[in-house]
Amino acid sequence: MARMRGVVAGIGVVCCLGLGGVGCARSDALSQEVPVGDPVRVLRGAADALVDAGSSKATTSLEMATGGTRVTIRGEGVYDYRKRLGRLRVLLPRDPAGKVVRRPITELLAPGALFMKNRGAGVPADKWVRVDTGTLSDGNLVTGGATDPFAAAEVLRGTRSATFVERTEVAGAKVRHYRGTADLRHASRDASEANREALGAAAKGFATARVPFDAYLDDEGRIRKLRHRFSFVNGRQDEPVAVASTTLLYDFGVPADVRLPEGEDIYAGRIAAERGHE
Repeated sequence: MARMRGVVAGIGVVCCLGLGGVGCARSDALSQEVPVGDPVRVLRGAADALVDAGSSKATTSLEMATGGTRVTIRGEGVYDYRKRLGRLRVLLPRDPAGKVVRRPITELLAPGALFMKNRGAGVPADKWVRVDTGTLSDGNLVTGGATDPFAAAEVLRGTRSATFVERTEVAGAKVRHYRGTADLRHASRDASEANREALGAAAKGFATARVPFDAYLDDEGRIRKLRHRFSFVNGRQDEPVAVASTTLLYDFGVPADVRLPEGEDIYAGRIAAERGHE
């Protein structure tokens, strides 16, 4: 299936000359409500629109619910969609007594790899932990406590069904709200080389490869808000863990200078990956 490079910002030009004010107002109102093109094609091209934009700031939220317990992990940072590099500062939740569990974790997102600092578990404070995202059963959609913004966008390449919901606003930006379902197996086939292996691993590792989502795109086809709902089986229990991942993107074109650590700065010891930093 052909990818759509960018999204057309309008659905046509309506000539109002000679039609009177009422006709013009009605045409303008309709243009605000009608979706631009086929929703499935628009959503499959959303990741390409981010590449065209170059970079942005991002905030993330990962909510996990199991056995009556709900945990929320938040992050914020920048992302370069052309280099596939990002930096997030991830805040872990407080314990039931309100005490901070751990210092914020700095995460560097790169093709095929996740680097974490202040990871804990005996890692020296000045060292980074490197994780190969292709070996993670969730493709790093959950493990890091934040979903890689570009990987989140590329999940939409696997959109199987979608509908236009409404015109609305996100953080002051006018957007079109779409709701649909993506298939991680199809997403991995059409994803960039940087995310192909990771999304393929997620398709096999999650309880289901089908991912319901709500996506909010601006008039340039760029994602402003994206909410995925994942489900995986925790190895310690049979009940699936429900995960809601929300990504907000804004300030497109902002400088995003992300430098990966040198080899001597990476922790050489073995460390187990903790899903979502449970």
